[in-house]
Amino acid sequence: MILCIETATGVCSAALCDEKRVAGIAEAPPGMSHAAQLTVIIQRLMEENRIRATDLDAVAVSKGPGSYTGLRIGVSAAKGIAYGAGIPLLAINTLEAMCSGYGSHYPGDLQPGTLLCPMIDARRMEVYNAVFTHDGKHVRETAASIIDGNSFIDILTEHRVIFFGNGSEKCRGIITHPNAFFREGFSLSASYLHLPSVNALRNKQFEDVAYFEPYYLKEFIATVPKGFFPDKTE
Repeated sequence: MILCIETATGVCSAALCDEKRVAGIAEAPPGMSHAAQLTVIIQRLMEENRIRATDLDAVAVSKGPGSYTGLRIGVSAAKGIAYGAGIPLLAINTLEAMCSGYGSHYPGDLQPGTLLCPMIDARRMEVYNAVFTHDGKHVRETAASIIDGNSFIDILTEHRVIFFGNGSEKCRGIITHPNAFFREGFSLSASYLHLPSVNALRNKQFEDVAYFEPYYLKEFIATVPKGFFPDKTE
C-alpha cells in the first residue's frame, strides 16, 4: 500500500494505492490552503481505510515541476510521514504522473504516432511541459517553455500532439497547427501517481528523506503585493 500526495498545482489531494488499484482518494475543497488541508485529508483518508502510517509500504509525492509553495508543502508532509513510519520515500515527476493519468482516462486517444504533452502553468506565457509517446516514453524532457506560434512545430509537422493540463488552456489560441489537439478539463490528482509509484517501489527508486528537495525547475522569485508599500506622499 502506497500513500500518494499531489500538491504541485491548485489541486491538493491524497490517494491510497495498492499494486492493482487506487483504493481511496481524498481532495481538499478548491481554493483552500494546501498547508491547512493536506494533513487533514491524509488523516481522513487513512482513517476511512483503516490504515496506519506503519502499515504503508511507501509514501509517494509529486515532486514537480509546479507551484513552489505547493511542492514544498507536499514534499515536507511526505518526508515527515516517511521518516516517522520508517518507510521509503518515492518522488514522481508531475508531468509523468499527468501522462499516466491521461492514459487511464482517455485510453482511446493513445494511438501509435500520437504524442502527449502535459502542461503546467508557469505564469505569463510560460509552461512546464514534456512530450511522451502514446505508451509513456519520453520524447522531449521536462522544460519551462515560453509559448509562441512556432512552439512544438518540429513535432507537430509529423505527429498529432495532445496538449492537456492547466497550462494548455492559454496555449489554444497560439498553437494553431492542425495536428494540435487540446483536451479541456484535465486537472491533477494524487491517483495519477498510482502506476509510476508502483513501478518506483518495485525498482527501489528511493529518495534520501533527509536531503531530497522538490524539482522546482526554475528559481523561486519573490514578489511584493501591489499596494504593499504606502504612498510616500501621504
